[in-house]
Parts: sequence; C-alpha cells; structure tokens
Amino acid sequence: MATTYLTPLGWQSKARARHVGNLPTGRLAAFSTIAMPICAAQTPIAVQLPAIYGSHFGLPLATLGLIFLVERIWGALTDPIVGSLSDRTRSRFGRRKTWIAAGALAYGLATLFLFFPARTVTPVTLAAALFIFYFAWSMIQIPYLAWSGEISGDYHERTRVATYQQVAASISLLLTLLLPTVVEQVRPHDALLKLHAMGAVILLSLVPALVLTLRAFPEKPARPGPSERLALLATVKVIAAEGPLLRILLSDFAVTTGQIIRSSLIIFYVTFYMGLPQWASGLFLFQFVFGIAAGPIWAAIARRHGKHRTAVIGELVQAAVNLGLLLVAPGQLPLLLALTLAQGLAQGSGNLMLRSMVADAADHHRLATGIDRTALFFSVFSISTKAGMAAAVGIALPLVAWLGFDPAATTNTPSALRGLALIFALGPAIAHLISAALIHAFPIDQAAHAEIRRALDARDAEGA
Repeated sequence: MATTYLTPLGWQSKARARHVGNLPTGRLAAFSTIAMPICAAQTPIAVQLPAIYGSHFGLPLATLGLIFLVERIWGALTDPIVGSLSDRTRSRFGRRKTWIAAGALAYGLATLFLFFPARTVTPVTLAAALFIFYFAWSMIQIPYLAWSGEISGDYHERTRVATYQQVAASISLLLTLLLPTVVEQVRPHDALLKLHAMGAVILLSLVPALVLTLRAFPEKPARPGPSERLALLATVKVIAAEGPLLRILLSDFAVTTGQIIRSSLIIFYVTFYMGLPQWASGLFLFQFVFGIAAGPIWAAIARRHGKHRTAVIGELVQAAVNLGLLLVAPGQLPLLLALTLAQGLAQGSGNLMLRSMVADAADHHRLATGIDRTALFFSVFSISTKAGMAAAVGIALPLVAWLGFDPAATTNTPSALRGLALIFALGPAIAHLISAALIHAFPIDQAAHAEIRRALDARDAEGA
C-alpha cells in the first residue's frame, strides 16, 4: 500500500513526497508562530501578575494566592477535557483548526481583561478573567500540540517541528522577561505600564500568528475508526495501560521539577549565597538567551542518536552541570557564569525530545487500539508539566526554610546558606538523573516507529 506524507500540496504518496523533501522551512516557521502568544503569558502570569494585582490594585495576598491556586487546578482539569473533545470533533474546517480559532478569540478577550484591567479590580473579576484565560489557553495549546504531531509521521521531522516551536516560544518569553526590565529603567514605579507592555506582546502577536499557523499546512482529515466518550476513571485506565506514554509523563515530571527548583531558587542563590544581588536577574536572562540557541543543537543530536537517547544525554549533561555548582564558592563569578552558559545550552533538551515523543506514543496506541487519542495524550503531557511545576515549588521553598534560610532576615547563618546552595545544586541534579533513568529504555526508537507507521498507513489506506 502507498504510504502518504504531508506536503505543501496536501497528503501525497511516498514517491511524490520524495521529490518535495522535508516540511518546508518557511511553512514550518509560520506554523510555529502561534507558540509566541500562548507562551508569552507564562512568566507574567506566574511572576508579575500576583505582585502587580497585590501592590497596585490592593488585593489581599492570601486572596490572590487562593485565586491563582484554584485557577491552576482549573487549568489542569481543562486540558484532558479539551483534548478528548478535540479528538472527537468533526468539522469541515478541521478538528484542530476549529478549536484553535475559537480559543484564540477567547484568549484575546481574557488577555484584555487581565493585562488592561479597569481601574477597580475585585477578586471576582480577576477570577473570572483567569477562568476564561486558562480555558482558552487549553483550547489553543492542546489541539495545536496534537496537530503538531500529525503534520508529519516521520520520526525526525517531529523533532524538527518541536524545535521550531521551542524557539518561537523562547523568543516570546524573552520579550516578556526584558520588557519589565526596560520599563523599570524608564518609569520604575509604573506597575500598570509593565502590565500593559506584557499584554501588548500577547495581543500584537496573536492575530498574525493565528493567521500564519492556520494557513501553514492543510489539516489531515480525521482518520477512520471508532471514537468514544471516556469517563474520568476510564481515561485514567487508558493512560495507565500505555507504557510508553507513562515513561514520557514521569520523565517530564522529573525534568520540570528540576528546572523549576532551579528557577525558583536562583534569585536567592545569587543574592544571598553568592553575595551578588546585582547579577540575580542578569544571570537568569543570560541562561535564557543561550537556551534559545539550544533547540537546533539538540535537534541535530537527535537526528544522529534518536530522541530518547538524546533526552538521556541532555539530562545527564544537566545533572553534571548542577553537580558542578557544588564547587562554586561565594563570589566566584567566572565559574558560575561558565556553568550558567552550559545550563542554558543544555536546558530544554529533555522537554523538546519528550514532547516530540508523545506523538510517537500516540501512534503506538492507535496501532494497538484503532483509536486516535493524540490530543488526549498531549493534554495529559501538559498536566505532568504543570504537576512538576507545583511539586518543585512545594518541595524547594519549604525545604530551604526548614534548613534555616530566611530571605527576609538581615543575615543568614553559614549553615542556612550552605543548605540553600545544596538544594539549588542537588535538587535539579537528582531530578534530571531520575528523568534519564525513566526514559533510557523507551521502546519506540526510529526503527520501531517506522514499523508502526507502515502498519498504520496500510490500515488507513484500506479504510479509505
């Protein structure tokens, strides 16, 4: 049976696609642009919004904490709902495109309310805006990730797709990190201007990115086969029975936990342990800039060694870099800069490979069951990432406090500072080693995936 591949002209035979080559760079770059507005809000929502809504609008910190906690839980719950609905959607406009377009409209409205609020903000209006925002975010992100795994069935091309998305997301996050810094230099006490600047990045990129993404590739029609509604318990059973996906989820949870432990403690580490408060924000940006360049490097490594082996290499490198922090003495900036550069080049390697591997696991599941649950799998992957973020903060901050560190204290004891340094170094190192151990025996390599795709293409051709 003829194997089909996605080309700029649609889904064509293997012989025809061989003359076209890989996914065109221009179209792939256009397809990746929607990652900019949907990722541009991540850092502001987590870092800037609670502080601004507390200081400028006078909302109590306890109330803000409760609102953001509840909304985080709501965001995690919406992911599998949207994923399951997207997999079952049948529309002449496309099951993924329909959800992305509708989500973009709601996302833009929620951004207006969150980043350009009225003069008076109440807990109810803030909670309502976040409620819409997180649901709209899921409406775009989950179908988009599922579509990303469907525009090519090729093992390496999926890594290339994920790489373009990571670079686009990193650029938008860099802009939202830089803008508050620039505003502080021009108008240091204008919190509202910071909020507007970050919202402008989201809104100005949303419309062109939406058009570019929706027009970049044709969406493959829904595959023939059964489609059913799963209750929550049945969904959990499906996920638990899928061994390759479980490895990806647990590995991603460990990766994210290690990264967020580092991110949540880096300001404290540089300011208090290193005694270099003037470098606290600069080092974070320094690491982030090199992280943008890391995606293409790791994609090239994956093409040579395969995705799961590259993920293991990346996790071991990050573990070594974090263990190297144990050698850094207070005030020893050159070594810290070198390790930060290495961390920037290594960061994202695991995230990139694991996200690309979700589509491979979805192919494995569809071959075994005949049911396409790609969006559902990506929604569960999103939950593992969010769980890792929550676990990191819940582990790192209480642990350094238990060891005696207090950021509000005038001075901290040497043992408290040493405890902070140990958690900052060992926490991520252990997490990355766990991630490597979980993913090293992943069963779907390039050869196995090629066999899966051949079987699926033959089945789809017979069904058509």
